[in-house]
Amino acid sequence: MIERMETGARMSKIVKHNGVVYLSGQVGEGADVTEQTEECLRRVDALLQQAGSSRAHLLQVTIWLADMADFAAMNAVWDAWVPDGHAPARACGEAKLARDVLKVEIIVTAALK
Repeated sequence: MIERMETGARMSKIVKHNGVVYLSGQVGEGADVTEQTEECLRRVDALLQQAGSSRAHLLQVTIWLADMADFAAMNAVWDAWVPDGHAPARACGEAKLARDVLKVEIIVTAALK
């Protein structure tokens, strides 16, 4: 069974299937990549909790940066957020994001608790 949560005309923020949680790409508000990454990860935490999972159950994460020059600053926030011993498979690349003010977008797949 597929369960969709926070569903709109274009997408669902959460999709659950066979014990796996898929989150739509999350972005954050803020003046720089540090603030945007912090806000983005707060949103990820809230969606994972709503879905019945947590950051300790991350499977795979894709991170898009508008500018790879922000890689170290994003990683500083990321490293503090990921629980020790629970790092997911991860990819990070540079892409033009949906709005010019966005500096980071994070896409998460996690196991249910």
